[in-house]
Amino acid sequence: MLSVEKLNEFGANTNEALERCMNNEGFYIMLVEKALKDDSLERLDSALKSGNLDEGFEIAHSLKGVLGNLSLTPLYEVIVEITELLRSRTQTDYSPYMEKAFSIKNRLIELSE
Repeated sequence: MLSVEKLNEFGANTNEALERCMNNEGFYIMLVEKALKDDSLERLDSALKSGNLDEGFEIAHSLKGVLGNLSLTPLYEVIVEITELLRSRTQTDYSPYMEKAFSIKNRLIELSE
Protein backbone atom coordinates (compact mmCIF):
# COMPACT_ATOMS: atom_id res chain seq x y z
CA MET A 1 0.00 0.00 0.00
CA LEU A 2 1.25 3.43 -0.91
CA SER A 3 2.12 5.80 1.92
CA VAL A 4 3.74 9.18 2.40
CA GLU A 5 6.77 7.43 3.87
CA LYS A 6 7.17 5.23 0.78
CA LEU A 7 6.79 8.26 -1.47
CA ASN A 8 9.52 10.03 0.51
CA GLU A 9 11.80 7.01 0.00
CA PHE A 10 10.97 7.17 -3.71
CA GLY A 11 12.18 10.78 -3.78
CA ALA A 12 8.89 12.65 -3.87
CA ASN A 13 8.72 16.01 -2.14
CA THR A 14 5.68 15.06 -0.09
CA ASN A 15 5.80 18.15 2.11
CA GLU A 16 5.34 20.34 -0.95
CA ALA A 17 2.64 18.09 -2.40
CA LEU A 18 0.74 17.86 0.86
CA GLU A 19 0.63 21.67 1.05
CA ARG A 20 -1.12 21.63 -2.32
CA CYS A 21 -3.55 19.02 -0.96
CA MET A 22 -4.37 20.99 2.20
CA ASN A 23 -2.31 18.46 4.21
CA ASN A 24 -4.85 15.74 3.45
CA GLU A 25 -2.70 12.59 3.12
CA GLY A 26 -5.60 10.42 1.94
CA PHE A 27 -6.42 12.85 -0.84
CA TYR A 28 -2.77 13.07 -1.90
CA ILE A 29 -2.34 9.29 -1.97
CA MET A 30 -5.56 8.96 -3.99
CA LEU A 31 -4.24 11.46 -6.56
CA VAL A 32 -0.90 9.64 -6.83
CA GLU A 33 -2.66 6.29 -7.29
CA LYS A 34 -4.89 7.83 -9.96
CA ALA A 35 -1.82 9.21 -11.74
CA LEU A 36 -0.23 5.75 -11.71
CA LYS A 37 -3.27 4.31 -13.49
CA ASP A 38 -3.23 7.05 -16.14
CA ASP A 39 -2.02 5.99 -19.60
CA SER A 40 -0.34 9.29 -20.52
CA LEU A 41 3.16 7.81 -20.43
CA GLU A 42 2.09 5.05 -22.81
CA ARG A 43 0.41 7.60 -25.10
CA LEU A 44 3.57 9.72 -25.03
CA ASP A 45 5.66 6.71 -25.98
CA SER A 46 3.32 5.91 -28.86
CA ALA A 47 3.36 9.50 -30.15
CA LEU A 48 7.16 9.61 -30.03
CA LYS A 49 7.53 6.24 -31.76
CA SER A 50 5.25 7.44 -34.55
CA GLY A 51 7.23 10.68 -34.88
CA ASN A 52 4.34 12.91 -33.85
CA LEU A 53 6.32 15.51 -31.90
CA ASP A 54 3.40 17.95 -31.65
CA GLU A 55 1.17 15.39 -29.96
CA GLY A 56 4.13 14.21 -27.90
CA PHE A 57 4.72 17.74 -26.64
CA GLU A 58 1.07 18.18 -25.64
CA ILE A 59 1.07 14.91 -23.69
CA ALA A 60 4.48 15.52 -22.10
CA HIS A 61 3.55 19.06 -21.08
CA SER A 62 0.34 17.87 -19.44
CA LEU A 63 2.17 15.02 -17.70
CA LYS A 64 4.80 17.46 -16.48
CA GLY A 65 2.08 19.53 -14.82
CA VAL A 66 0.49 16.54 -13.10
CA LEU A 67 3.78 15.10 -11.87
CA GLY A 68 4.97 18.51 -10.74
CA ASN A 69 1.83 19.16 -8.75
CA LEU A 70 2.16 15.74 -7.12
CA SER A 71 5.87 16.41 -6.51
CA LEU A 72 6.85 13.00 -7.91
CA THR A 73 10.31 14.41 -8.48
CA PRO A 74 12.21 11.45 -10.00
CA LEU A 75 9.59 10.94 -12.71
CA TYR A 76 8.92 14.65 -13.09
CA GLU A 77 12.60 15.36 -13.86
CA VAL A 78 12.66 12.89 -16.77
CA ILE A 79 9.43 14.29 -18.18
CA VAL A 80 10.83 17.83 -17.94
CA GLU A 81 13.78 16.75 -20.11
CA ILE A 82 11.44 15.20 -22.68
CA THR A 83 9.11 18.22 -22.62
CA GLU A 84 11.92 20.68 -23.27
CA LEU A 85 13.29 18.61 -26.17
CA LEU A 86 9.80 18.42 -27.64
CA ARG A 87 9.17 22.13 -27.09
CA SER A 88 11.88 22.80 -29.68
CA ARG A 89 10.68 19.81 -31.78
CA THR A 90 14.09 18.15 -31.43
CA GLN A 91 14.43 15.09 -33.64
CA THR A 92 16.23 12.57 -31.44
CA ASP A 93 15.98 9.04 -30.13
CA TYR A 94 13.58 9.41 -27.22
CA SER A 95 13.74 5.73 -26.27
CA PRO A 96 16.40 6.15 -23.53
CA TYR A 97 14.26 8.85 -21.90
CA MET A 98 11.13 6.73 -22.16
CA GLU A 99 12.90 3.64 -20.80
CA LYS A 100 14.02 5.68 -17.81
CA ALA A 101 10.51 7.10 -17.31
CA PHE A 102 8.90 3.64 -17.47
CA SER A 103 11.50 2.25 -15.09
CA ILE A 104 10.81 5.00 -12.56
CA LYS A 105 7.04 4.63 -12.94
CA ASN A 106 7.34 0.86 -12.43
CA ARG A 107 9.37 1.44 -9.27
CA LEU A 108 6.60 3.69 -8.00
CA ILE A 109 3.95 1.10 -8.91
CA GLU A 110 5.90 -1.53 -6.95
CA LEU A 111 5.80 0.75 -3.91
CA SER A 112 2.02 0.89 -4.19
CA GLU A 113 1.57 -2.88 -4.13
